[in-house]
Amino acid sequence: MKDADWLDWHPNPTKPKFVVPAGAVDAHCHVFGPGDIFPFAPERKYTPCDASWQQLLALRDFLGFEKNVVVQATCHGADNSALLDVLERADDKARGVVTVKPSIERAELDAMHAVGVRGVRFNYVKRLVDPKPDEYYREIIEKIRPLGWHVVLYFEPDDLAQKREFFESLNIPLVIDHMGRPDVTKPLDNAEFGMFLDFMRGNEDIWCKVSCPDRLSVTGSPEYTDVVPFAKTIVEEFSDRVLWGTDWPHPNMKKEMPDDGILVDYVPSIATTPDLQRKLLVTNPNNLYWS
Repeated sequence: MKDADWLDWHPNPTKPKFVVPAGAVDAHCHVFGPGDIFPFAPERKYTPCDASWQQLLALRDFLGFEKNVVVQATCHGADNSALLDVLERADDKARGVVTVKPSIERAELDAMHAVGVRGVRFNYVKRLVDPKPDEYYREIIEKIRPLGWHVVLYFEPDDLAQKREFFESLNIPLVIDHMGRPDVTKPLDNAEFGMFLDFMRGNEDIWCKVSCPDRLSVTGSPEYTDVVPFAKTIVEEFSDRVLWGTDWPHPNMKKEMPDDGILVDYVPSIATTPDLQRKLLVTNPNNLYWS
């Protein structure tokens, strides 16, 4: 049974006014279960509602996207069955980012690659998971390196301060979730955000998802005005290394469930020209996941 305070995804999102360019990719989304088919992990720190592959692909079509990148949700642990099921059904219009353990065998990784997996995710957000020692992650990286995969990192500013040297030592492409969760109540030139920008400037193989204004904002929907300067700064400086996604079905939202159509309409406020919009939504994710 889902958590008592769980907010379900929006059942009737707004049709976006912004028409995304042809070939657009929702580069960060999830599936949950359904729990009776794909059980949730015993060690999970939350129990969500169901959010099926059918519902995900219906939303993709409604919002005008062509493709999805499905990221393993922490509620499923290292059992990627629900995610792999989406990839097998998506007719090459989905790619995946999985969670694995160091014990995984090459044959299983090869099978994942064949259906569209292109990365692994390491989560450092302690309210969601219990992060592992560095060597745990290094073992995984050496197993995925021959496949040309990348590592998706989910962290907050304190985590980057503690782990930056480790991250920079990995010698593998990195994709950062949700801009590293900047504190948008602080000035744009605050030291934490400056550290994040410096982190990206130091390595051209670091990519950034300018996603989830709903998670970061204090001013709130529909404009997310406090998040815009941070995301816009990243999009404009690193235009060839930015991605965007809905984050559907929006795990662990406690106050308000975002409207996915409004999230799409937010995109032109952070990618303000057709060229930047095409890079963000089409060129970059296709280069990273389908090339």
